[in-house]
Amino acid sequence: MDFKKQFKEGLLTKNPVLVQLLGMCSTLAITTSLFNGLGMGIAVTIILICSNVLISALRKVIPSQIRIAAYIVIIAGFVTIVDLLLQAYIPALSESLGVFIPLIVVNCIILGRAEAFASKNGVLASAVDGLCQGIGYTTALVIVCVIRELLGSGTFGGGLLNGGEGIRIIPEGYPAMQIVMPVGGFLVLGCVIAGSQFLMKKLETRKMDKEAAK
Repeated sequence: MDFKKQFKEGLLTKNPVLVQLLGMCSTLAITTSLFNGLGMGIAVTIILICSNVLISALRKVIPSQIRIAAYIVIIAGFVTIVDLLLQAYIPALSESLGVFIPLIVVNCIILGRAEAFASKNGVLASAVDGLCQGIGYTTALVIVCVIRELLGSGTFGGGLLNGGEGIRIIPEGYPAMQIVMPVGGFLVLGCVIAGSQFLMKKLETRKMDKEAAK
């Protein structure tokens, strides 16, 4: 198990949103405030870790012919637990995210990590993979949320700060409301993806220059 490599993959080189382009529906739909992004990211991270651990522990027991169905049942169980906990303890977040919490069951990020990693690796490595992928997913959501909320609503920390209204950065009347609409989500996400690709190219070039200098 290489924690540094797994963390780098989750955050940059194999980021589920910015590189693998998974979970696009929820990413574009709920990234209108920091509250939504953090809530969705943490929920997915918890489900990723729990489902990865259980699938890894049962990988030698589950018949290969029904593995996808078994994975979905396991994921659905953890999604139901998280959904009920949100309804009980953070009803505002549950109401804000709406149907996108139950839809985590069919989120390609969860199922993809179960098939690509948890079913082939040990419990500890699978738990770390779930954590790293979850951090990468949450980071991508938070970046998109902050940009869309700031430019579209003129606030920061909506749902979390200043009694839930967020801290106003741009005076009312100046923000571009289109940014919090679907078309704005596509534009912001495209710019964030382009920025992440540029950063990875720079890091790769710097690494090659160091190796060449040796």
